[in-house]
Amino acid sequence: MAKPELEFHLPAGAWIPGEDGVAGIWSQVLSQDPDSGDYTGLIRYAAGVDTSPIGTRIHDYWEEIYILEGDLTDIRLGATFTAGMYACRPPGMAHGPWRTELGVLMLEVRYTRAR
Repeated sequence: MAKPELEFHLPAGAWIPGEDGVAGIWSQVLSQDPDSGDYTGLIRYAAGVDTSPIGTRIHDYWEEIYILEGDLTDIRLGATFTAGMYACRPPGMAHGPWRTELGVLMLEVRYTRAR
């Protein structure tokens, strides 16, 4: 199976609590392939969210992130990223933990193999 064919539309998916259990993080699935795990979605952090309790993240899939609005600080790097900035993370790349002052909205694309 592959992600579904979708023409422009307003996403109707529900905002669900983030998978890591940190309060104030929400995600919305835009499209997904349940067989491969390939995924496109939105992630929203409320103002003041800090992911320090879950520490640095490392995962086994490719991840691309584009910040649509707001701010995101990588506490480990001491660097703040803002709207219009982009990250491409291969499997095994360490990132985070994160903090946001104003809140942040991001587009996330995950896939399991190099394209």
